[in-house]
Amino acid sequence: MNILRIVLAIFLPPLAAFLTVGIGMHFWLNIVLTLFGVLPGSIHAIWLVVKKAGRA
Repeated sequence: MNILRIVLAIFLPPLAAFLTVGIGMHFWLNIVLTLFGVLPGSIHAIWLVVKKAGRA
């Protein structure tokens, strides 16, 4: 499942953030970062997925 989230984080960062943390501060932050550019949003989404995977 984490590989799918990482792929989503590259192409659809807000969706990956939503699937990882739900609707919260990190989701809205990811939306803002993605509006500034796909690269910042993707980096943030990948960070969220990896951080969540480290806890599990």
